[in-house]
This record gives sequence, C-alpha cells and structure tokens, in this order.
Amino acid sequence: MSNETPIAPRVPRATYRLQLRREFPFEAAERAVPYLAALGISHLYLSPILASRRGSVHGYDGVDFTHVDPEIGGEDGLRALVAAARRHGMGVLADIVPNHMAVGGADNRFWLDVLENGPQSRYAHYFDIDWDTPDPAFEGKVAAPFLGAPYGEALANGEITLVFDPHMRRLCAAYYHHRFPLNPGDYGEILRAGDASLAPLADQFDEARTPEAFKEARAELAREAGETLEATLKRVCEPERLHPILERQHWRLAWWRTAGDEINWRRFFDITELAGLRVEEEDVFEGVHAEIFRLYGEGLIDGLRIDHVDGLADPAGYGRRLRERLGEIAPQRLPEAPEGPAYLLVEKILAHDEALPADWAVDGTTGYEFMDAVGGLLHSADGEEMFTDLWSEISGRYPDFASEELDARNEMLVRNFAGQLDAVAHAFHDLARLDLETRDVTYHALRRALIALIAAFPAYRTYATAGAAPGSDAPLLERAVTAAKEMAGPGEAAIVDLIGGWIQGVGVADQEVRARAVVAFQQLCAPVAAKAVEDTAFYRYGRLVSRNDVGSDPGRFAIPREAFHASAMDRAARFPHSMLATATHDHKRGEDVRARLAALSEVPAEWADRVGTWLDLNRRHAQDRVDPADEYVFYQMLLGAWPFGLAPDDREGVMRLGERLARWQEKALREGKLNSSWTEPDTEYEEACRRFVAEVTDPNVAPAFLDSVHAFVEALASVGAANGLVQTFLRCTTPGVPDCYQGREFWDFSLVDPDNRDPVDYGVREAALGEEASVADLAGRYQDGRVKQRLIARLLDARLHRAELFAEGDYAPLEVRGHRAAHVVAFARRRSSSALIAVAARHLAEPLIGGDALAPPAEWWGDTTVVTPNDVLDAEMSAALDAGARRTFGRETKVADLLGPLPVGLFVLG
Repeated sequence: MSNETPIAPRVPRATYRLQLRREFPFEAAERAVPYLAALGISHLYLSPILASRRGSVHGYDGVDFTHVDPEIGGEDGLRALVAAARRHGMGVLADIVPNHMAVGGADNRFWLDVLENGPQSRYAHYFDIDWDTPDPAFEGKVAAPFLGAPYGEALANGEITLVFDPHMRRLCAAYYHHRFPLNPGDYGEILRAGDASLAPLADQFDEARTPEAFKEARAELAREAGETLEATLKRVCEPERLHPILERQHWRLAWWRTAGDEINWRRFFDITELAGLRVEEEDVFEGVHAEIFRLYGEGLIDGLRIDHVDGLADPAGYGRRLRERLGEIAPQRLPEAPEGPAYLLVEKILAHDEALPADWAVDGTTGYEFMDAVGGLLHSADGEEMFTDLWSEISGRYPDFASEELDARNEMLVRNFAGQLDAVAHAFHDLARLDLETRDVTYHALRRALIALIAAFPAYRTYATAGAAPGSDAPLLERAVTAAKEMAGPGEAAIVDLIGGWIQGVGVADQEVRARAVVAFQQLCAPVAAKAVEDTAFYRYGRLVSRNDVGSDPGRFAIPREAFHASAMDRAARFPHSMLATATHDHKRGEDVRARLAALSEVPAEWADRVGTWLDLNRRHAQDRVDPADEYVFYQMLLGAWPFGLAPDDREGVMRLGERLARWQEKALREGKLNSSWTEPDTEYEEACRRFVAEVTDPNVAPAFLDSVHAFVEALASVGAANGLVQTFLRCTTPGVPDCYQGREFWDFSLVDPDNRDPVDYGVREAALGEEASVADLAGRYQDGRVKQRLIARLLDARLHRAELFAEGDYAPLEVRGHRAAHVVAFARRRSSSALIAVAARHLAEPLIGGDALAPPAEWWGDTTVVTPNDVLDAEMSAALDAGARRTFGRETKVADLLGPLPVGLFVLG
C-alpha cells in the first residue's frame, strides 16, 4: 500500500460546511479534519474567510477584502487548516461575498474614505452610489441613514458630536459607534474655533494641497490631541455651529427610517449596514478578489461559493471573468493542491421552472433546488386540500401562497425599496425621453408599471446586459408582463409592454442608457423577491411549513416523482457537479424537522383532530391575545422540533425547547410583518406570544397538551426518521455533489438562525463513527442519530470507490410495478462498465406510524417490484449498505428484498 497522500479531486466527492467564527476558528476546524476524512468528506466548505465585522457569527459582513480574518485565526490559521486537510487528501472551498460590504461603524476603511472624500475618493466607484440624484439635497453626497432618531432630535440632544478618532487619525462626526470622517477642508475652521495654540495647525490644514500634506497635518494633529482639542471640538458641537459643518460634508446624516425612501446607494436587500459593490468594473473586480486570487494561486483554496450572485449587475459576465482569472492563476499552484479548473458554485435560487444558464462558466448552484425537489417528493399530494382548508379556516388568510406573495411584493416595493424603485423609474424615464414616440410616457406611469411588473415577476430576475436579453429570460418575462398587464391601471398595459420590450432590447434608441435602466431594474427585482418571498410571505403562509424553506415554493404542496426524476436527469446532463443540500446556514428549519412534518401530509385528518384538541386545551393560555395563525404554526414547529428522547414531564428539557421556540417565534413574527416587525416591534403582542409559549411548554401548567404532543411525536417518529434517511440517501446518490452542513450527520431538529448555527460536538460524532455496530443494530436505536451518520459514511465510501460513476454517471428512472409502486423511487446510474441501482421508499405513514421500524414489513410491499434495466440484467451487484452482501437482479426484483432495515437500498456493479 502506498504511503503517498492522495490529492483531493478537482470536483468534490462530498463537502462539509463549516461556519467559522471567533468561537469556532480555523484551529477548531483543524481538529475536526481527521473525523471528517474518516466520514468520507473530500472537501471542507468554509464560510467567508476574509476580514468581517468584529464578532461576526457568519462572515457575510466583510469590512476588508485584503486579508484573512484575524478573529478566526488569520492566514496562519488558514495555512494550518489547509495543511491538515492536505495530509488527509482533502480540498478546501471558500465562500466569497463580491456583492456587498459592511458599512457604518468605523471599521471599513474603503467606505470611510468615500465618506471623507466623496466622489473624488479612489474608492467612490467601488460602491453603487448615485452621486447625481434628482434630489439636490444628495447632490455629491452619500445618504447616511444611521441615526436612531430624526436628525434634528439627535442633533438637539447632543447625540451627534465631533471627535478626533486616534485610530483613524481624523476628525469625525460621531454617533455612538458610528464615525463619519470630515472633509479635510473643514479642519482649519474647526481648529480655529478653540484655543489659539491650535491656529498653526489650522493653517497647516488650510495650506495642505496634496494627500501627503494632509497626511502630515493629520500626524501633527494626532500628536497635539489632548484636552485642548477636546475642548475645541466640544465648543463646535453646539447645534447651531455643528449643523452647518455637517451639511457641508460628502455625506448627509439621516434617521434610519428614511433609508427605504431616500437612500441613494444600493444595499444588500434592505439592510443599511451592507452596501452594494460594483464588481462589474474591472479594477473593482480585481481589488475585491486580489486576496482570493493569491490564496488560490498558493494552493490554499481550491474552489469558491459565490454569495448572492443575483445581486451583481451581470452574473454571467462575472462568472466568465472569474473563471478566466482563476484559469490564468492555476498553473502556479503547488503540486499538492488539486489541479484546475477551480470548482465554482453560485448561490442562486431558481424558480421551479427556471434553469441555471449554461453560459455562466460555473459548476452549478449551492443546491437549494435539490432541497426543494427532495422535500416535495416526500410530501403526499393527497393531503393538500385538507391542509389548505384547515389553514384558511384557522388563520382567516389566503388559502393560496401566490396571493400572499403578491401582497408582500407590493408592500416591500412601496415600504422598503421606494428609493431604489424611484431610481429605476428615473432610469427608464431617461430612456423614454430619448425617443419621440415615448417622450410623453411619464415618470409616474413608468413607476406604476414597474411596481406591477416586479410584483408579478415569477423568479428572482432577468439577466439582460448591454445587449439583448438572453433567450432563457423570455418565458419568465412573458409571464411577468402578462400578469402585470392584468394589474395595470386603465390605459397603462401598453407601458408594461414597453418596459418588457426595453428589457429584451426592442425599440431602444440608446443601448447604454437602456443597459443602465435594465441593470437597475434587475438589481431591484432580486432583493424584492428575497425580502418579499423568503423573509415575509414564508412567515405569513403556514399551511404546512415544511414546504416553506429557501428555494422552495410553498404553493407546490408536493412534487411528483416524475418531476423529481426529471430534475435529476436535467442536472446529470447540464450541471452534474452542482451541489446538493438539505441543510444550510440559511434554512428556516432543520432537515429532519421538515422530514417529520412532511409525514403530516399523509395523515391530514389526524392532524386536524390534534390541532382542534390543542386549540381547545390552550384556549385559556391564548385568551384571544395570540393570532390563531401564529398559534397554528407554533404547533407545527413544536411537533417538528421535539427531540428524540424528550419526555413530556421533563420540565427543564421541555422548557428549554420552549425557549428556543420563543426565540424562533419572535423572529418569525417580525419577518412576517403582520403582528409585529423589525422596524416597529409590537412588544405587547410579542410578550403575549412569549407568555403563551412559556405556559404551554411548562409541564406544570399544560400537562395534558404536552402529553398529547408527545404522543403524536412518538407516533410520527419513525416515519419522520425514515423520511430523513431517504432525503440523505438521495442527496448522496443522485447526480451532484452532496453537502453535509455542520453536525447534520446526526438528526437535525434546528430552527432558523441563529439556532441552526449551534456548536457541534465532534468528539461524540467521532466516537460514534468508530463504533462497531451493524446497520440493523443502529436502525433499532435510530433515535441517537448514529444510523444517519452510518448511512452517510457508507454512501460516501461508495462514492470514493466508484468516483467516476457518481461524478459522471447518467441517471435513468426505473419502472416500479405493483400495488405500492407509488411509494418507491428507483433509478439506475451508469458510466462505462460501472452501474448502480438505487431504491428509496416514501409516503410510509401507513406502515410505520406508531411503530419503531424504519422500513415497512415485507408483506406490506406485496407484489411491488423494480424492473431491472437490460444492461445489468442478471448481473451480480454489491449491496453498498450491507458490507459483503451481493445479489443478482432478475427482470423484476421485489422491493421488500431490496430495503432491509432501512427505507433505502444501493447496489453497485464494477
């Protein structure tokens, strides 16, 4: 046996997502490497590694793209982690955030330079700032809506002050932790307002004409800083003296509530602390990626995840440019690093009938569409009507999701994105004025048409640039235009058509003006979709919340088996190396919460009875203070998140679960924006909900209710666990690269973040992986999660030994015959002389509910068989989940003979 360490493959066999932060730095990740290698992971998949805001728990609030974050160990820590990974033949993927940076505070030197120097800053074009707005108050200025109170109030109360910041060596306006550097041209006036001893320094600033002269003057100011300077600045802080100084700056302070209406720079969604970057500009692209390119060139990273690609002006152009640059760097990589080309993924939410464009030069997406497909596969369409009626009856809200989404889109546009909408309307108005035929189309008419078009848009965005829109945009745009015309006011449908034509490049007098308008439109569509759908409507529509997760369409209650097969075949043909995910740092509820709740779709009548009982039992706790819709969704979450082994009379354990649910519910209420919100929390209603949750999760207060919930959890436990194993199995066997989110090789009953970013005990997991126990033994005590881990390990071992089959093999659905055929998903994959047959069971409530088995008994399957494809007929195949077992496949094979103690079976040839 060779002692040489294998080099990680270019395309990962399996990735493992690690959320780095101060409490889990590179050093902690390094300690987990031997375990992850033993599990079968080929690539570490790291959250953002460049410098982020101090104390960040996720890394998406970057403040400096020129170095590795010191809070998680800096470059030394990264090098040690990569060295450990290389010793185990593993690669490293990194998450990058080219769309935005964190702003506000005092930690982003690029942003602070823009505030200080305005349009003349060397970084002014890094950020997507409109320096020439129709509002003269913002001419040449950056809106700074960071105040916690109206400007006049904050000024009068002395909350805005002038300080000398020793770290920045600059005079700044200060508002708590925020710093706003002053124009150097104002230093002289300010210094003269105090002691005469500062006059020479004031003269030095007045006479400074070059950056070097200003730097020297600032150094002198730093040496002179003391009580005299403090007294001078305090004198200038009187409102009548301070206001004129503030008004002369390259920024305009404002109350945070004005941001949605008056901001003149693109944000990440509607988050004022995150400012959009313009990586479509070549020097910005190079500056933002320079450190990442260096790390790739030195073999410290092997691939990239591109965060929120839909926020970029031109995702296709960005992907191609990134691929080109990495290709140029690849020859200089070290020999122990995987060869290029780099593995590239984009975070992209696809509508169910939307395809990832083939010309982006990427390997695929981060797998949200798979999470949707496999989740929908596990839901039974038979329960849809009863669930819809029950939700509508209890909540009094729309029975359909589309109506909820439309309302949310309209609300987001006029409340949270009004300023950005105005900018888009002005851009199209500029375009209209260039043509005699459209010069009379007014700004307000265009604005109304844009609202209808964006509200009706069935996907995140289109991808038009300076040329014509890509053909893939046409069907989505056509649907949006048709729906928007139905919503348009009298005589304004033609304006919707006009905008649709402009987006497609039809009837345009000036392509440059058109490109500006279309890009602005597209960069508004994406955040509106994200905030309206995922972060609003998902929290309003509670029919069955296992269908409300990132990348899913809650309006599709279940996904037919044929549609699941079609998506897998398409992936094999177009993006065979796309990532497959079932849990992420952004999921709304854990993968096994969703798997358990999916079982409810099979027992709608029993669910309705239980809910009716719980509503009656808890009426005295709700006391008409809690919205029935919120109460109904809470029952789903309690049922789904109830851990294995938690007894209803375990007061400490149940109340701890209640505390987690209370934190989830507060976020859910504020995201939903019906009974509370982030901008205007209804503390009285939130307290009523907290009190309700606390009371009904206290065994001393609500024992009958908790006994009933626990009994239902116990009844559904094996069904939910079986569903969890099936989605894990399909993640590891269908075309694509399976990702395991940190710790989710055990059961995942997490809630929305930050609950889903909880610490992971790798010692327990490593010990479990080394345990010598059969799959049957582990299935018999499935509650401890080890059976899920063992399933993953066996499947990843199969991927290791038949890497080409799993990476490049085709996908062919297999015919299933017999009475229970609808309960089986079976497919074959083939590559050269290798092949596999995979079989998974679904919709298992009938045979499993109330029991402990994870697979139905043989008699339940009866005559159900899988038809063997001709090219493996009579071939002897190995059972990947049952070491050493082999079987020969005849023309038809009974499903009961293929599953054993688990609801899945994998058989490989070659």
